[in-house]
Amino acid sequence: MSTNPRPTSSAWATARPASPGRRVGYAIAIVVNVVLFLLVNVWPTWRILPFLTEATQELIVLVNLSLIAGVVVNILNLVLDLAWVKAVGEIITSVIALVVVVRFWIVFPFDFAGSAFDWELVFRILLGLAIAGTVISVIVQVVLLVRLALGSPGRTQHPPPG
Repeated sequence: MSTNPRPTSSAWATARPASPGRRVGYAIAIVVNVVLFLLVNVWPTWRILPFLTEATQELIVLVNLSLIAGVVVNILNLVLDLAWVKAVGEIITSVIALVVVVRFWIVFPFDFAGSAFDWELVFRILLGLAIAGTVISVIVQVVLLVRLALGSPGRTQHPPPG
């Protein structure tokens, strides 16, 4: 007999135990995304960074999409605090982030001319790590979502001792 029966629809939608820390984290993420949106678009804007070229302009829409998606997902997490909502939100934001980072790799709107240090190599490595990290994030969240759907304990649930 299985110790983890499939959850009923109400079990699937049951909120996790209250965690003020999680809710504070969601609120901080919302504030950070809003501040970044304002810094990129309002003041001082992305143009203040001397190593960004005009090619950056074609990436701003994707950057904004990523920031707005982060705000929306974290508002949903703040209000609902459901494990499956968090997993779906992480998948969505990670896929958007992957698109953004891949576009940065392709467009590469950076100009490090005149620098004695090989900043292009550093940025390529960082972009590669970001691509790998977002792919791993999507995989982890899909596995977590499947586990939640099948009634397996997630990372915040632990079997009783004994």
